[in-house]
Amino acid sequence: MSETGATTPAVDITVPTRPSMHLGSRFLKALCWAAGFVTIGVLLLIIAYILVNGLPEFFSRDEQGTLHFKASLFALKYNSRNLSMLPAILNTLTMTALSLLISVPLGVGGGIYLAEYAKPGSKLVKIIRVTAETLAGIPSIIYALFGMLVFVVTLQMGISMLSGALTLGTMTLPLILRQTEESLLSVPMSYREGSYGLGAGKLRTTVRIVLPVAMPGILAAVLLSIGRISGETAALIFTSGTGTGIAGINDSGRTLAVHLFKLQEEGRAVGASFAVAVVLLIIVVLMNALSSYIAKRLTKKG
Repeated sequence: MSETGATTPAVDITVPTRPSMHLGSRFLKALCWAAGFVTIGVLLLIIAYILVNGLPEFFSRDEQGTLHFKASLFALKYNSRNLSMLPAILNTLTMTALSLLISVPLGVGGGIYLAEYAKPGSKLVKIIRVTAETLAGIPSIIYALFGMLVFVVTLQMGISMLSGALTLGTMTLPLILRQTEESLLSVPMSYREGSYGLGAGKLRTTVRIVLPVAMPGILAAVLLSIGRISGETAALIFTSGTGTGIAGINDSGRTLAVHLFKLQEEGRAVGASFAVAVVLLIIVVLMNALSSYIAKRLTKKG
């Protein structure tokens, strides 16, 4: 009681209870968890299946039962006896680098233009977006025919690594373009306004402020592109061919995915194809890890 005789009102310190979740929300939550477990389970099953069937193919036993590593699988030259995958590994790295060299600058540059410089509601922007979304859904065999008719025949590049890289670059360009635009649009406008308020121009704001924040999303598109390039077969059989040697930019050469397909097609080297699948899996994982590391570094610097 206070000095004036008035009573002090009691303060209600009751903690509000959390409202119970609606039945429909519970169902959707359970559905999301189930989808996540199924996705992870399928991924683990695929990896386990490849490793169980592929790892034994890297070793052989002599007459005494001693295990020996099959170094012939990584011989410099391929032949029908060693079934070497080293040329295909090098061709895969070359094809990935060439394709990204084509699609990443154009895709990122186009995404920056659409998100930062183009007028909102412009007809050109709408046309580009619809075109990119349409191209992203076209089957790879259509790109294969396009690449063969345009790069191989019309431009007379022949069956070569360059023709294959241009085809894959065209295939992955819409994905990188749209993902870059969406990543840039997701950056809060307050970042740009703060930069403008400090006297920075449009270009400096885009390069130093907006791009570092959007970089994880852009790198995610690059990761998806790497996976698609590494696993593509139809588009490359028609454009880069199935040459078994280490290919130059104007030579025919097979990537690991095409090499795996040809071994399966022959029927007598199914075991070796699982070994190729193991190496392809390792390469994709390493490329993804490297891209994620680069994305984190760029984000910290930003």
